[in-house]
Amino acid sequence: MTLKDWGSFYVIVGSAAAALIGLQFVAMALIADLPRETTRHGIDAFSTPTTLHFSVCLFVAAALSAPWQSLLALELLLATIGAAGFVYSLIIAGRAGRQSVYHPVLEDWIFHVVLPALVYATLAAGAAVLGSHGAWGLTAIAAATLVLIFVAIHNAWDNVTYLVVMPQGERPADSRTAD
Repeated sequence: MTLKDWGSFYVIVGSAAAALIGLQFVAMALIADLPRETTRHGIDAFSTPTTLHFSVCLFVAAALSAPWQSLLALELLLATIGAAGFVYSLIIAGRAGRQSVYHPVLEDWIFHVVLPALVYATLAAGAAVLGSHGAWGLTAIAAATLVLIFVAIHNAWDNVTYLVVMPQGERPADSRTAD
């Protein structure tokens, strides 16, 4: 199995990620004037990671579609992205716990911290074995990218629907602020 065998997959994934990044910006622009309680910590914990996840999917799709002369450079690039994403997931856990507007529930911890951390670890692992176990590495990278898109879709939907459905005056004390 070669990188060329995955070409159509990454055209689809990259196009989807790019479109979803655009939709994220449009949604945020449309709801910008809604009255709501927000904090920089809430935005950093819930909104920024969603856009970053879509961006990583777009970047991975572009990287795997590029004409690499050597797999080593690609392995290093993807392993670095995976490791950085894993560390970023831990940073998000801290941000989610520190922000004061919303108290995250189990679903939030799963979709904002646990699943992204697992995805980024899988991306790093897939990249690490790309040269020696190409088929397994490519499959792991593809699975990580696809799961990350679905995690980001879930998080974007969760953020936007909360902001639209729950006017500021009606939010319970432990309600979601998906900034």
